[in-house]
Amino acid sequence: MFELREPKFQWGQRVTALTDLFNDGTHPEVALDALLVAEGAPGEVVQIGHHEEANIPIYMVEFDRGPGSTDETPKRCVIGVLEEEIAPV
Repeated sequence: MFELREPKFQWGQRVTALTDLFNDGTHPEVALDALLVAEGAPGEVVQIGHHEEANIPIYMVEFDRGPGSTDETPKRCVIGVLEEEIAPV
């Protein structure tokens, strides 16, 4: 048995995207590789999960359209991200 890695962020915490986040196919209503969240977009952690094999937290974050967004970018988008892809506001 191994010790679970504790999440760095908490539910309800405001965060920002540290990089552009693209559709990897998990959003079928948006084209593959389309921009989902632009770097700098604000968001809120709405759920925290855990990837057992990698022993890392996965954050479900609801993002607002941020700077650098295009007309194809959803106005609001919930996606799973890693700690390295977000920062606290």
